[in-house]
Amino acid sequence: MDAMTPPLTTRRRPGERLKGLLGSRWALLTVLALVVAGLWLMASLQGIPGQRVLSLMVRGVMLGGILALGAIGLSLIFGVLRIPNFAHGDMMTSGAYLALLALSFIPLGAPLGPFSFGYEFLVALVIAMPLVGLLGYALDRLVFRRLRNQKSPPVIMAMAALGSAFLIRSLIYVFWGADFVFYYTGRPRPAFELFAGIRVRPDQLFILGLALAMIILVYLLLERTKMGKAMRATADNPELARVTGIDTESVIRWTWLIGGGLAGAGGVMYGLDAQLRPEMGWWLLLPLFAAVILGTIGNAYGALVGALVIGIVWQVSTAFLNPAYGPGVAFMVLILVLLFRPQGIFGKPGGA
Repeated sequence: MDAMTPPLTTRRRPGERLKGLLGSRWALLTVLALVVAGLWLMASLQGIPGQRVLSLMVRGVMLGGILALGAIGLSLIFGVLRIPNFAHGDMMTSGAYLALLALSFIPLGAPLGPFSFGYEFLVALVIAMPLVGLLGYALDRLVFRRLRNQKSPPVIMAMAALGSAFLIRSLIYVFWGADFVFYYTGRPRPAFELFAGIRVRPDQLFILGLALAMIILVYLLLERTKMGKAMRATADNPELARVTGIDTESVIRWTWLIGGGLAGAGGVMYGLDAQLRPEMGWWLLLPLFAAVILGTIGNAYGALVGALVIGIVWQVSTAFLNPAYGPGVAFMVLILVLLFRPQGIFGKPGGA
């Protein structure tokens, strides 16, 4: 055999070489950018103006910000408690409707600057977030804690979460009915040109700004506070964290409060951008899980990147496909990514 020819045992098939190349985090992010560029090209080939595609990308970033609020909370809960919380979408819905309930008791004020809402909406948001956090903690005390103590398998925890989702949605039907409702009716929702003819509403910029602010606060909590370090330690090894003196019950409580609060904020923001309906969180649940899995399960920062990718691909695909197929395209991207990097974008090779 030629000395320059590698041994047969070290040769890699083309598929394995491609998988190795895309195993790099930055290479994968580059490929995702190329996927978005490919969607743009497909739209251009069908005669769709580039300005419309760019507008959809901006809209995708806005949607990604809303998804990120829910996805980060979902990722925190799974990372610490190992619970696939199928009730998370309906917790977002409950936040939207709790804010609607709070608005019915607060005097209506004039719009704040260019926004469609007044001070009363911000008060309702501040009220709804901790209430959804308490709802999540109540579910843990009534359902998940008992299952943990009984050493229930993950599938039982998942079914309990699914049952909790149906319970929350049923209560929303009972108290608010099945009709679509809005926070505000009859108020103008003006848009202005952001750049290159792209028009956005001030409300959308507020939603994105709030999402980024909350994500930064979560980052500071996890990296700079004692509770954040305890949460990360518990997520890495719950038994070791308990042995070293970490109050895991306190960690669980704060995980639900923070994750639920983020879910509540995401629901309120989605309701402001669109409309409220009892199924709104349920339809967002699969994109939320897609964002969490894409960014790496249990990684809050990865959930942000995953949410932005899902949001952009979802929106841009509607330029040349029926909008009903948007989530399907986003899931196709998820599957392609996991084929090359099963641990997700921010996962460690060989780990989850």
